[in-house]
Amino acid sequence: MQLTNGAAIHIATPPPLSLYVHLPWCIQKCPYCDFNSHELRGDLPEARYIEALISDLESALPWIWGRRVRSVFFGGGTPSLLSERGMNECLDAIRARLPLVPEAEITLEANPGTFERARFEAYRRAGINRLSVGIQSFNDTHLKVLGRIHDADAARRAVEIAAHHFDNFNLDLMYGLPEQTLAQALADVDTALSFKPTHLSCYQLTLEPNTPFHHAPPALPDHDRAAEMGDAIQARVIEAGFDHYETSAFARPSFRCAHNLNYWTFGDYLGIGAGAHGKLSFQDRIVRQMRHKHPEAYMKAVAQGNAIQESHEVATEAVPFEFMMNALRLRDGVPAALFEERTGVSLLRIVPTLDEVEALGLIQRDWQWIRPTPLGQQFLNELLQHFLPEGP
Repeated sequence: MQLTNGAAIHIATPPPLSLYVHLPWCIQKCPYCDFNSHELRGDLPEARYIEALISDLESALPWIWGRRVRSVFFGGGTPSLLSERGMNECLDAIRARLPLVPEAEITLEANPGTFERARFEAYRRAGINRLSVGIQSFNDTHLKVLGRIHDADAARRAVEIAAHHFDNFNLDLMYGLPEQTLAQALADVDTALSFKPTHLSCYQLTLEPNTPFHHAPPALPDHDRAAEMGDAIQARVIEAGFDHYETSAFARPSFRCAHNLNYWTFGDYLGIGAGAHGKLSFQDRIVRQMRHKHPEAYMKAVAQGNAIQESHEVATEAVPFEFMMNALRLRDGVPAALFEERTGVSLLRIVPTLDEVEALGLIQRDWQWIRPTPLGQQFLNELLQHFLPEGP
């Protein structure tokens, strides 16, 4: 698409702000994973890394001074490798430097292979109030193929601990696994639902570039079978009382993930830690950042006063695509006024493109709301292509 002449960014009010904290180590790298994670060799350099995180946060304070933080998310890697003392130190440092809103959502990603009851009790006391557990499957055969370090019994034990200590917890599941049947996919969902989680994330396994699965692809269910699994999972979870509010996410009433919703509604987020990404808005520009990816390089760079490996302003012509890439993942869509509020670009400047995709049956809209249609949800990538900036 092409914006009409005179387009410029003017953001009157900064969007909501979240904090993302990345811990880059895993006990073992999964063959499907393309995240910035590294197998831990030897002891976790916890003290050095936390010192780097705190220095990184302090150096970023001038960019976000005076803004309150709505949510904090510890992702990875495997953040649940942090000791109880390490988690306390991290959260104390964050609270001392950033004003968190009352009842801020503070999420920790956790691997079932790292669950110790006493450690998770301590995480809860430290202030973690939401847990996201990477189950992926309750089937031993599938867990082994996925390269997970836990088995089905460990998965169940981890969820029992999560349910005991946390009122708000998410379970990650994957479907479309090698040689997986529809019955097996639904069995995973039924097992997950039996623990009464407040949130479920259900992802279709995809072969990402630069992963072992991409270089040596396993035999996955074909497109039709995978789509059948996705539809059956959706029906089963909705029947259990969940709202399918985002492409891959289901939540019980009042338990949508606040941190991810901030991403989907084009909010701001400061990312600290090795390879962490961030998006920060200023009155006349939107800036994206990435920290140094390798843990050692990151810690050395922080010590030298520059944690950032890449930083660039988002071109005005690219802003509509970036907004829609996030907002149209939400099945209910977003208020139309949010586009100008979060991008600083007038909605009028993209009306021709909105008319085009509406005529194709990909969105529904009025002057109050923009939402993807079921067809637009099914062909989301094709829908988003219309918002890509035109070349020179």
